[in-house]
Amino acid sequence: MKMDALSHQGKRTDLTSDQVGLKLSAEQVSNDDSATQVKRYIRLTNLIKPLLDMVDEGKIAFTPAVELSFLNDTEQADLVEVIEVCEATPNLSQAQRLKKISQGDGLIPEDIAEILNEQKANQKERIKIPTEKLRKYFPKRYTAADMEKEIFAMLEKRYKEKQQGAR
Repeated sequence: MKMDALSHQGKRTDLTSDQVGLKLSAEQVSNDDSATQVKRYIRLTNLIKPLLDMVDEGKIAFTPAVELSFLNDTEQADLVEVIEVCEATPNLSQAQRLKKISQGDGLIPEDIAEILNEQKANQKERIKIPTEKLRKYFPKRYTAADMEKEIFAMLEKRYKEKQQGAR
């Protein structure tokens, strides 16, 4: 909305509306946002429509989208295709690498696919067990780290017993 206001200020030239005051800069409009943040929003206007739609839908986060806005239109179109094929969107680290490659030798679809196909830390399979559920099996003085150490020791013992029984 702020960017829209910036781009439309002073457009009317009919006799019924005088321009009141000076045109505002990004810094002046950004009373609740930092000027840098306003500039980032403006930067998103360099995204092609399909990528901008993904940002609006929450499929691509804001900060990675800003990095992607530095890719040229062809690279962005390639990115959209790879996103559809891989069913993965870039995180900030991946977007920064895509930008760096683009600014260097140029970005090709194979580069994009290789980066997007990497397993992200937040996509790794994990098991989470609340400490409260484990507490009754351990002495009160045990910390979470103590419990984890003990659990892995029991699992290792069980694994070795199974290996010996299989022989």
